[in-house]
Amino acid sequence: MTVLSNRIVLITGAGDGIGKAMALAAAASGATVILLGRTTSKLEAVYDEIVDAGHPEPGIVPMDLLRAGVEDVTALAEVIETNYGRLDCLLHNASILGERVPFENYSLSEWEQVMQVNLSAVVLLTRLLLPLLQKSDDARLLFTSSSVGETPRAYWGAYAVSKYGMEGFAKLLAEELENTSKIRVNIINPGATRTTMRAAAYPTEDPRDLKTPADLVPLYLHLMGPGGRAEHGRTFTSAWLD
Repeated sequence: MTVLSNRIVLITGAGDGIGKAMALAAAASGATVILLGRTTSKLEAVYDEIVDAGHPEPGIVPMDLLRAGVEDVTALAEVIETNYGRLDCLLHNASILGERVPFENYSLSEWEQVMQVNLSAVVLLTRLLLPLLQKSDDARLLFTSSSVGETPRAYWGAYAVSKYGMEGFAKLLAEELENTSKIRVNIINPGATRTTMRAAAYPTEDPRDLKTPADLVPLYLHLMGPGGRAEHGRTFTSAWLD
């Protein structure tokens, strides 16, 4: 497959779950993938799998979004510009779950951590990598959300609020960029998927009843590839796959 041939794609949370599945799929489709994640060993395993398959050599960016600041992301932007000259797709996929308790019992320190990883880091990365996306002739800015991001539910705490805020941020960007840029902005709500986070949120659920991250690949590739040129400011769910 060459649907993403010669494209430069940065994926956050690329060491596991949906991020890993998309990193492997994007590389198999011809993209040079920049793997960003917290755990170096997981990123190295994905790197090895891509290289062993004969796909374009990816880049590795160990970065803990809980602690990442302006200097860290500025340095990342400089490395990308030096090595690649542009960015064709930024997929925001990394997130943390946090507690699932009544708000009155929610740890304020944990609230801040979830908001930092799931929202503030998304804003920071987007703001400082946007100039590199602007250098692409056909760029994508994609946000992985959740059903509780569209409609927050009780006891989902900071996770729901952070995803709700992220969706608002994505919609703001979609409106601002619609007539001023070639960047296409979209949100993906993958629904119930067999991931570590899903298992933590629903420990009694049988994972065999859920779709896998690999099942979502066609949707993400559609938005990353040529088909994504016609999609902007929309929220996609796994129903698109039916």
